[in-house]
Amino acid sequence: MREFHGRYRESLLGAFWSVANPLTMIVIYTVIFGKLMRASLPGHESTPFAFSIYLCAGVITWGLFAETLGRLNNVFLDNGNLIKKSNFPRICLPAISILSSLINFGILLAVYLIFLAVVGHWPGWVLLAVIPLLILQLLFALGFGIFLGTLNVFFRDVGQLMGIVLQFWFWLTPIVYTWTALPAGVQAVLKFNPMQPLILAYQGIFLDRLWPNFFDLWPLVLLTLFFLLLGAHFFLSRVGELVDEL
Repeated sequence: MREFHGRYRESLLGAFWSVANPLTMIVIYTVIFGKLMRASLPGHESTPFAFSIYLCAGVITWGLFAETLGRLNNVFLDNGNLIKKSNFPRICLPAISILSSLINFGILLAVYLIFLAVVGHWPGWVLLAVIPLLILQLLFALGFGIFLGTLNVFFRDVGQLMGIVLQFWFWLTPIVYTWTALPAGVQAVLKFNPMQPLILAYQGIFLDRLWPNFFDLWPLVLLTLFFLLLGAHFFLSRVGELVDEL
């Protein structure tokens, strides 16, 4: 919360900007894709703002993943002075980064849900399925992020490289295009993208009001367990050297 307040402390309108930014994003996507480009989704021709709903579902949840991973990637470098001057459990820092990302995401999601209610496309009870998906996504980002954040202390190029990787990763995930629009050969390759079934599950909830097929998420569950173990092991084996490298 301190970081959230600090972000808007010097601005005249304060926390209003935390609502204005996501609201602007939804309005832009709705006007450009819904009205100007008149983009439509196969099978959803009768659903108003279908492409905007689809696009926002992917952009918002991907934004949480990218922000969480970006924060964790630099969490030890950004708090270098605090780590050197204070003695506290270093593992608290990733938890604070995730909570900060969740506050931003919560505001985005609230504005998005208001938009869905206004256009008459409220997801209903299926909205509860977002909770396990978010938990899985955050745990995946946590394990991967702790590993990258620790590695970034010793090899500073990791942070720069991940910025580029995230840009490619975004476009290799069906967020601004539909999964069914891809050729079968491309689908076969992109199935190895762990974020692909997760983003499709979010889009299915918000656009089609369907419960996710959780069986499709088992590869991501296994990958999450792998990165949690890898991140914890790597961090614990190097935590004593962090102060010397910072």
